[in-house]
Amino acid sequence: MPPADRSQVAVTAAAADLLRELGAEHGPLMFHQSGGCCDGSAPMCYPAGEFLTSAADHLVGTLAVDGLAPVEVWMARDQYAYWSHTHLTIDVVPGRGSGFSLEAPTGRRFLVRSRLLTDEEARALGR
Repeated sequence: MPPADRSQVAVTAAAADLLRELGAEHGPLMFHQSGGCCDGSAPMCYPAGEFLTSAADHLVGTLAVDGLAPVEVWMARDQYAYWSHTHLTIDVVPGRGSGFSLEAPTGRRFLVRSRLLTDEEARALGR
């Protein structure tokens, strides 16, 4: 796993606040983004370990959120093939999210904002 300064994922302050709310209720958390149906193109938040990852998934990085255990961010490998050249920031906006994701009852939903990796970031990630 790359060090935090070489991470391919980040979280906004608003998303970190929601993660702390969810963590207080559900314990350690994780994200998975599949790209499939049922809002799978959005990052879905689960209690850590509830979504079973496999060799078909890629650990994109780990979010460091004050007050929480590290939050792993996973993505289906076939989706990661499309996103591997991007830096991903998990944010939160008003609206209804996926029914499977922990934030669904809150009236907010997580989403990913992306940008291309800089040449320096790509080199640091071994690309």
